[in-house]
Order: sequence, then C-alpha cells, then structure tokens
Amino acid sequence: MFTPGKQGRKQRIEMQVKTLDRIRKGILEKRENLSSWLDSVPKNKLQTNLGGKDPGKVNERLVAMDDAIEKSEEGTLGICVVCHDHVDTALLELDYTACICLDHYSDEEKRSLETELELAQNIHRALLTHYEANIPGIELAAFSRPAQILGGDYFDIVRFQDGSYGLVIADVAGHGVSAGLYMASLQTALRMLIPESNSPVEVVTKIHDLYSHNVYFNTFVTLFLAAIDLTGSTLTYTNAGHNPPLLLCREGGQVCSSDWLSPTGAAIGLLENPDFEAVTVPLHPGDLLVLYTDGVTEAMDQQGIFGAERLASYVLNSVDLPAQALVHSLWQHLQDYTQGSPLADDTTIVALKMGMAQ
Repeated sequence: MFTPGKQGRKQRIEMQVKTLDRIRKGILEKRENLSSWLDSVPKNKLQTNLGGKDPGKVNERLVAMDDAIEKSEEGTLGICVVCHDHVDTALLELDYTACICLDHYSDEEKRSLETELELAQNIHRALLTHYEANIPGIELAAFSRPAQILGGDYFDIVRFQDGSYGLVIADVAGHGVSAGLYMASLQTALRMLIPESNSPVEVVTKIHDLYSHNVYFNTFVTLFLAAIDLTGSTLTYTNAGHNPPLLLCREGGQVCSSDWLSPTGAAIGLLENPDFEAVTVPLHPGDLLVLYTDGVTEAMDQQGIFGAERLASYVLNSVDLPAQALVHSLWQHLQDYTQGSPLADDTTIVALKMGMAQ
C-alpha cells in the first residue's frame, strides 16, 4: 500500500517521464525537419539562409539535438549538474539544454529567467494583430497573400526604445496552419522585445535564445529587422538568413546605386551558436527600399523562377511610382508571370520611399 508521500512521489515521476517523452518527440521533430530541409534546399538558397556561414555548422546543431535525444532516452536529460535533481519542467520546455536548477541561479539570473518564462508563456497565447504603417516622411505600402488559408509571412513596424522605427519582415519555413501559428507567436515576441531594446542585433539574439531550444518550435525562421533613424537618416539592420532587400539610392532624381542588404547571420533555428551582426547604411531623399519573401523570387512560369535579377530590373524601371502603386504593379507583374497559377508559397511585398527634400 502506498502512503500519501509515496503516492505523490510516484505521480511526480510519472509526470516527469511524460514531460521527457514530450520533449524527446519535440526534439525528434525539430531534427527531422532540419535534416529534411538540409537534404532538399538548393545550394544558393542554403547560402542565403545561413547568412554565408559554413553549411557544415548545421551539423553542430544536429549533433546537439542527437545528444539531447540520447539523454532523453536514457532519462538523463534535464538533470541538474549541481544537485543531480530534475530541472524545472517549464525551464526544460523553454530550453531543452537546461542543466541547472532554478535554486542554483543568482537573484539576478532568476529575475532574467522569470522574464523569459513569462515572455514564452505570452508567446504561446499569441494572436495576430495589425501593424500601424505611419513613419513620418516615408511612403510605405505592403501586400501579403498566403499560399493557403494561413501564412507564414510577417511584416510589421514597431518602435524601438530610443524612438527609431523598427521594420521587420520574416518568413517561417513552410506554409499553412502550422507556419501561421509559429508566425503569430513570433509577432508577439517581437512586439514585446523591440520596444524594450535599442538595436536589431539585441532583438534577433533574444529571439534566437527564446526559440532555438524550445521543444514546441520545430522549424526555422528567416528574419530581417531594421531600425530607421529619421534624425540621422540611417537604417541599421540585421538580416538573419532572409532574402536580401533591395535598396535603390537616388541623387538628383536619378538612381545612383543599388544594393542588396545581404544576410549578416543565419536564420533563427539553423545554427547552434549564430553570430548576428548589424550593418548601417545612409538614407537619402527619394531612396527606395523593397522587401519581399520567397514567394516573389521563387514564383514560377514554364521557363523557371522569377528570380532576384528580374525583381531588381522591374523595381529599377518602376522606381518613380508611388510606394502603393509600385507594390500593386509588382504583384500584378508576378500574376502575369505565373499566368495566374496558384501560389506555391506565401508572398509578401513591402516598399518604402524616403520623402523628397523640400
């Protein structure tokens, strides 16, 4: 016969076993998705998503997952290295590599961790909201069309703590309901983190920390986040494996240069220890910035994909159009290119035009 104490201990053990099994299944799914993507992704897209990093580094992430899976099967996953007791369940679900009990954290570390746990809980309850497209002195237009009922694309404007305007575009690998739910979660995280931060690198790094080892996040996300400083007329960005936005700079009413804002780090969820960097570029009156997701450059006709070169050529020829007209025109051009065929991927187009000098 069990005493109340023994009964309670049995229940705790059973709960721990169920938790480890759930976490193991989550890690297995993450690994399977990453491995399948690695086997099928074209080499040029692999380089973009990895931000130019060595593809072999993805193996480090696979090895880390294999190690966690092996520990979960042995029953040693989440064992504290200090007291050898089980790590708190909520902490382990947030980060399956966690190996220190909350009791062994300093007061400052506990406060930081409590904030992350609260943020993670809010993320799980995420609901989609709409961005407020209002940046003084800038024309802004956006269009988004999911391939299915729900999409994995996301565009938003959220102000940083220092008052600069945060511009974000992101794309969850895959599409449909699951991608839409992941993106809803990401949107909530960004809307909470950006107003408390002053730099894109800080935000993207926190996003990586929140999602990378989370057992409920089984895919990866490309993410471009920029801070627009109207006072200094600059744009500072971090590009985590996203398609390079196109920046056309103008002087005397003419386009004087075109630049791709290339990745400065890998997509969220691809590498174990990514190194995100920031790049700052000047903004001039009349400059045009076009952001987009895979659905644009990977749109297909019978001859092949639309591609980045065709996109750049079309934007250059349409540079004098207002932002809204440019977005609408580009979307119509894509429809003509694919001859009205159903979308293969979620499609998002964003255009920003700096106001002309008075």
